[in-house]
Amino acid sequence: MANTYDVVLLCEQALSEEDATQVTSLHEDLEEQVVYHVLMPVEDAAARVEAAMGSLSAGEVMAAPAMAIGEIDLAEVRKECLEHSERELETTLKVLKAAGAKADGTISHEHPVDALAGAVTKVDGREVIILTRPHVVAEFFHVDWTSRARRKIGVPVLHLLERETFEEQGEGFGEGVTGV
Repeated sequence: MANTYDVVLLCEQALSEEDATQVTSLHEDLEEQVVYHVLMPVEDAAARVEAAMGSLSAGEVMAAPAMAIGEIDLAEVRKECLEHSERELETTLKVLKAAGAKADGTISHEHPVDALAGAVTKVDGREVIILTRPHVVAEFFHVDWTSRARRKIGVPVLHLLERETFEEQGEGFGEGVTGV
C-alpha cells in the first residue's frame, strides 16, 4: 500500500469550487496519495444568541428583557448550528472530491485549534491548511486560529483566505497566505 500525505483542513465555512481547486493544486506534484481530512467547527449556539442579544439596543433590552430572551430557544439554535455545519462539511467534501481529491471530514464542538491538534495527531497529519475569512484584528494580535495552531501543532500551518484566489491574496496588505 502506498504511503499517504495527510493534510488536515480547518475550514470556517464551506469551500467553494475555486477554494478546492486551489487547495488541491498545492499538492498536485506529490508522488504520495494526498488525503484531506476536513474539520468543520460547529458554531457556538450560545455565542450566536449572545451576539443577537448584543445587537439589540440598550433601550430594547431594558424595556422588555423577558420578551427578548423568552423568544430565543437555545436548543433550536443549537440544532440549527449543527445542521448548518453538517451542510457546510458536506459541501466542502463534495467540491474537494469534484476537484479530484480524496477527502473525509468531521464536525467538531471543541475549540477549533484543540480539535485541529487532535485531528493532526489522529491521522498523523503532515501539514495543516486553515481556510478562513479575513479576521484582521485577531490576526493583528496573533489570537487567530492560524497563530494559535502554529504555537500548538508541530507541523507546517498555511493560512488561506476563503473565496480569494492566490493572486488576490498576494495583492492584499498582509492578508492571505501568512506563511508556512
